[in-house]
Amino acid sequence: MTEDIEVSRHNAVRFPGISPRAYEHPVDRGALATLRAVPGFAQVVKAVSGFYNERGERLMALASSIRVGPKQYPELDRLRHECAETLDLPAVPNLFVYQDPRIQAEAVGMDEPFLRVSTGLVELMSLDSLRFVLGHEMGHVLSGHAVYRTIMVRLIGLQLAMSWTPVSALGIRAIVAALREWIRKAELSCDRAGLLCSQDPTAALRAQIQVAGGIDPARIDVPSFLQQAAEYESVEDVRDSLLKLKFVETESHPFAVVRAAQLQRWAASEEYRAILAGDYPRRDDDAPTSDWKDDLKSAAKSYKDSWNTSADPLTKVFSDVGEAVSGAAGKVWNKFGGNGNGERA
Repeated sequence: MTEDIEVSRHNAVRFPGISPRAYEHPVDRGALATLRAVPGFAQVVKAVSGFYNERGERLMALASSIRVGPKQYPELDRLRHECAETLDLPAVPNLFVYQDPRIQAEAVGMDEPFLRVSTGLVELMSLDSLRFVLGHEMGHVLSGHAVYRTIMVRLIGLQLAMSWTPVSALGIRAIVAALREWIRKAELSCDRAGLLCSQDPTAALRAQIQVAGGIDPARIDVPSFLQQAAEYESVEDVRDSLLKLKFVETESHPFAVVRAAQLQRWAASEEYRAILAGDYPRRDDDAPTSDWKDDLKSAAKSYKDSWNTSADPLTKVFSDVGEAVSGAAGKVWNKFGGNGNGERA
């Protein structure tokens, strides 16, 4: 950290050497494992990486936006250093503010990721909420999400350019769909990283309310907003469930009420309190592995838990069918190939 930047929150908890696995949502890791298994994905990553010009992206940001520093948006520069210090990032990413009335933020780049936030976001949000947003984006950096997100953006452009060749476009479309599904889950992970940086669930919720359309948080009733999430998750008609699947398919982010409800549940969890107390996995202990079975199992458990607590009728159908199939398979396994514990003898 530079010495001329004063870290304002002297009582904030910092997480030396924290592994991204501490905050990554299990369905994020499972979706990424599934994505990597998509036929042709490795070849596409290699090809896109070859023609992606990260230096050009940085030059464009430098030329067309404001680079945050001690003399330019100094309050954002302080938050930038705070968040990088809290998550113990190896380097403090550059941050740029660009002209756009929409509320947007992103992490860009593969080798040296940097952050971009819109003027609309900076003007609307308080410093506490901005800390959550910057922590969210630095969660993307620490988890390595910027690599795949950048690839997705490039592939979407490539898909449009190749629309005249149906076979190629279909192949790219399959990978883009898998990337979109994963990145929606990655957003849930980075909301948690943002909360670890802000350590203020109320400020995080306020930021998500503003993303949803709450220009002035004082005019929004928080219980009513969270009730919207409960109603969305508990629709009574299967037709509504099918519409939810249709609408979310092309989204790059989970819907605002869903993100808010998910994060508030995590903020109230033992897992979050344990991390604040210093009980979390360290990067030094992360063992490289090419086996994604544990990630898939963890994602499956997370999905099952959410199914069991969901009031969505279509989710209930899937859950009941899954349990029926699982039970039937277990009986067959025990009869022909397993012991009484459901394991192979």
